[in-house]
Amino acid sequence: MNDTAAIDGFDLRLMDALQADGARTNQQLADLVRLSPSQVSRRRQRLEETGLIRRYRADLDAGRLGFGVSVFIFVSLATHSGLNAKRFADLVRAMPEVQEAHAMTGDADYLLKLVVRDLKGLSTLVNEVLLPHESVARVRSSIVLETLKDDPRLPLGR
Repeated sequence: MNDTAAIDGFDLRLMDALQADGARTNQQLADLVRLSPSQVSRRRQRLEETGLIRRYRADLDAGRLGFGVSVFIFVSLATHSGLNAKRFADLVRAMPEVQEAHAMTGDADYLLKLVVRDLKGLSTLVNEVLLPHESVARVRSSIVLETLKDDPRLPLGR
């Protein structure tokens, strides 16, 4: 079933409101989307059960919590096989510093987004975790100097 076929404008407004603040109560959401709290509750539950709403979480301030360096790392694999890709995926899943990991087209096989406390932490990750791993051939990193926009919300209302 196509998940988008079953959603309507109320669902879109509900999801948009939850993206902005997942801690809103059903009453607050009802006021925003112009439905009753019970209708909001049913719709919210359906959106969760179908996986359109995957999770709720707090948006923490990395810098204030001591994670002063954000970095993007491009990784090229040593060999291109299913087993090697699985080894690399297992490595990435075991690294709590990795916030995002994407298989890519182009010069690199993967793009990782990481946060670390400092440059020493980055050096340790690159030189003692990534480069020595059997699945990895090459690593290239780009340190974030300034973040111009950090907004994971989907443009549902646009």
